[in-house]
Amino acid sequence: MITDLRLVLAAALIFSMPVPPACGSSESDLEETLQNSETGDEVWKAVREACLYAFPLVLMDLTKTLSTNTVEPDAKKGRAPVNQLMHGQGLADADFKTIVSPNVDTVCSQAWYDLSGEPMVYVLPETDRFCQVQILDAWTKTVCVLDQAGAYAVAHIGWEGDLPEGVTRIDVPTETAWSIARIVLSGEEDLPGVRVIQKNMRLLPLSAYVNGGEHTPEKGSYTQENDYVPVEKILSMGPKAFFDKANKLMKTNPPALDDARILTKLAAIKVGPGMDFDPSVLTGDVAVQWKNMIQSLASAFENEAAKFSAKLGQWTYFGAPIGDFGTAYAYRAAVALGGLGANTVDVALYLRTDVDESGKALIAEKTYVMRFKTLPPIKAGGFWSLTAYGSDHFLIDNPIDRYCINDRTDYVLNEDGSLDITLSKEQPDDLSNWLPVSGDYFHFILRIYTPDMDALSTWQPPVIRALN
Repeated sequence: MITDLRLVLAAALIFSMPVPPACGSSESDLEETLQNSETGDEVWKAVREACLYAFPLVLMDLTKTLSTNTVEPDAKKGRAPVNQLMHGQGLADADFKTIVSPNVDTVCSQAWYDLSGEPMVYVLPETDRFCQVQILDAWTKTVCVLDQAGAYAVAHIGWEGDLPEGVTRIDVPTETAWSIARIVLSGEEDLPGVRVIQKNMRLLPLSAYVNGGEHTPEKGSYTQENDYVPVEKILSMGPKAFFDKANKLMKTNPPALDDARILTKLAAIKVGPGMDFDPSVLTGDVAVQWKNMIQSLASAFENEAAKFSAKLGQWTYFGAPIGDFGTAYAYRAAVALGGLGANTVDVALYLRTDVDESGKALIAEKTYVMRFKTLPPIKAGGFWSLTAYGSDHFLIDNPIDRYCINDRTDYVLNEDGSLDITLSKEQPDDLSNWLPVSGDYFHFILRIYTPDMDALSTWQPPVIRALN
C-alpha cells in the first residue's frame, strides 16, 4: 500500500481540491442557519467541509484494514498483521503495474500500529547506507523520521510508564500509527545488503523487549470483504457510513488542538469525536447530491495542490506544509488521495517535469539532453535519483533495464563537472549517460532525499534541450 509521493503525487495532479466556500455566518449562528435553511445549501456546504476534513483519517483506516488483512506477513501483497513488520523484497521494473510512478531506489519495510495497549519498540540497526523510518499518525501527519540506529518506543501520547535506559520515546497523538522504512540500494545485486538490514530490524511490544526480547507475534486474520482498493472504497461510501466511521475514529484518534475552530462548526451537523451523524439533515436526492459532491471534490484536487506547488526552473514540486499540514485541510485531503506517506520537504523533494526548456511536451520521437550544471544539493547520507515514466505513469521498458540515473550510477561527468544525460528511444554508442525513453509522451521525477534546503535556494536545476 505504500505509494511514493514519493510515488504518486505526480499522478495526483489529476486530482485536487479547492478549499470549501467559507460560510458567511459566524460559528455560533451556524446551527440555526442550517436548521432554518430552506434550500439545504448551507447543510451541504458544511457536509462538504466535513468530508474534506475527515477524508485522510477515514482513508488511513481503510488502508490499515487492507494492509493488515492477512494471517502472516505477506511481502508479495504488501501486508502484515497489526504491530508487525512487512519487508519489501525488491525493486520495480517495467512489468510492475501495481502503483503508478514507482520508486526504483529504495526498498520499503512498513508496519501498522495499534497503540491502545502498550508501546511498540522499533529496533533500527546500524546501516551502511541511507535508511530512514518515517512515522505517521492517523491524520497523515509525519510525527518524526528516525535516521539513527537505536531502540525507539512508539507510544500513544497518553501512555504513562517508564522506559528502559537507552530506549527513546516517540509520542504519537493517535492510537493508530504507520511506519515506513526506506532503504536505498544500487540495483538487484545490492539486495543482499538490504536483506541484512531488514533481518536486523525488530518490532516488538515493550513488555517483550524488557523481558529479554523473546517475542512470537500473534497471527492475524483474513476477511474477504476487506480485500478492496482503499480509494475506491472511500469514494463508494455513503454519507452515513462515512461520517459514522469518521466520528468513531476521532474518539481514539483525536483531532489536533488547532482543529477546535472547524470542529465547532462541524458539530452543527453532528460530525466530531463520538457524535452520531443524522442523515435526516440532508435535503433533496441525498444519493445523487452526495455522489456529485464526492466527484466535485476529486475533480477539483488539482487546483488545491497547485496552490502549494513550488517551482524550480522548469520543474515543480509540492512544498510545505506537506507532511505536516496544520489546518491546510484541503491540501491534506489532496495529498491523501494522491498518495499516502508524504514526507516533509526537509526529508525529501519530488521534482517533476514533462516539458523541455521551451515549454514543449517531451515526446519520444525527439532526442534530448538533460544538463545538470551542478548535481542536486544533498546533505550527508542523502541521495538523488532521476526516473523516467511513460504517459501511463509506469516505468519505460528498455533493452538495458535502466529506469533511472542516480548518484550511484557510473555516469561520466564533463570536464567542468556538469552532467549531460541523453534521453532517447534509440540506443547511443556510449550507454554511460543514457536514460531510455519511448512511447508517446513521457515525464521525469527527480527525487532528492535529505536535500540541502539552503543550497537549494541558489541551485540551478537541470535543463532539458531538444537536439532534433
